[in-house]
Amino acid sequence: MLELTNWVFLILSTTQFILGMLVNGFIGLVNGSSWFKSKRMSLSDFIITNLALSRIVLLWILLADAVIMAFFSRVHEEGVGMQVIDILWTFTNHLSIWLATCLGVLYCLKIASFSHPTFLWLKWRVSRVAVWMMLGALLLSCGTTVSLTHEFKIYSILHGIDGTGNVTEHFRKQKHEYERIHVLGSLWNLPPLLVSTAAYVLLILSLGRHTQHMQQSRPGSSDPSTEAHKRAIKIIFSFLILFLLYFLAFLVTTSSYFLPATKMVKMIGEVTTMFYLAGHSFILILGNNRLKQTFVEMLWCEFAHLKPGPKGCFVP
Repeated sequence: MLELTNWVFLILSTTQFILGMLVNGFIGLVNGSSWFKSKRMSLSDFIITNLALSRIVLLWILLADAVIMAFFSRVHEEGVGMQVIDILWTFTNHLSIWLATCLGVLYCLKIASFSHPTFLWLKWRVSRVAVWMMLGALLLSCGTTVSLTHEFKIYSILHGIDGTGNVTEHFRKQKHEYERIHVLGSLWNLPPLLVSTAAYVLLILSLGRHTQHMQQSRPGSSDPSTEAHKRAIKIIFSFLILFLLYFLAFLVTTSSYFLPATKMVKMIGEVTTMFYLAGHSFILILGNNRLKQTFVEMLWCEFAHLKPGPKGCFVP
C-alpha cells in the first residue's frame, strides 16, 4: 500500500511538473523573445517573466523533493541535502509569492478606480510602488532564508542528542519548541497574503461596480466592453481562489508535524503546490492578450501540422 501511494504521488508530481514547465517555459520564451527583438519590456511583463522563471526553479526543487520523499524517506528527514533544498525552496517560494503579490497590486492600481486619497496617491506612483515592492520582496526573501540557519543549528543539536539515545524530557521539549518555531516561520507569508487578497478584492469590487454601471446605462444590449469586464472578474476571482488554496496547502504542509500521517499530508501539499504553479500561470496566459494570442496561434499551427493535406500555420 505504501509503495502504491509513493508511485501515485510520483506520477501526479511528474505530471504537474511537466504541465508547469510547459506553461511557465512558454511565458518565459514569449516574453524573452519579445524583449530580445524590441529591447523593451513593460513592467507587468517583467514581473510575469520573473515570476515564471522563479516557478520553473520551484518546480525543479519540488520534483527533487518528491523523488527523495518517495524513495529516500530517511534522507528526506535527516539529510544535509534536504537542508540545501529547504534553503532553495524558502528563498524561491517567498520570491515567487511576493512577485505574484506585486503583479496583483500593479493590476489593482492600474485598473481599479477609487476616489480615496491614499489609493489615488499610490495610483499616480504605480511604477515606483511596484519597483519598491520587488526590491522589498528580494530583501524579505533573503531575510526569510537567513532565519533558517538558526533552525538548522537547533535541529542538528537535537538530532545528535536523539541519535545517542540519551534523550531527556528537557530535550523533548526543545524539539517540540523547534517544531513550533518552524511552523511559526510560515507567518512570513502572511503579509503577501493580506496584500494580495486586498488587491484582488478591490479589483473585483471596482470592475463589478463598473460593469453594473455599464449594464444600467445600456439595458438589454450585449456590449463587448461589458463582456470583457465580466471575463476579467472571472480571471481575477480565479487568481484569488488559487492563491488562497496555495496558502492553505502551504500552511497544512508546514504544520504537518502536529498532524497524523505526516508524510501523506506533505505529499498532498506538494501536489497542490505544483497545481498552483501550473494553474496560476495558465490563467496568466488567458488574461494577457499577447500571450493568449501567441498561445492560440501555436495551437493552430500544431493543429495544422496534424491535419492531412497541405501544411501551413493559420490563425482564425
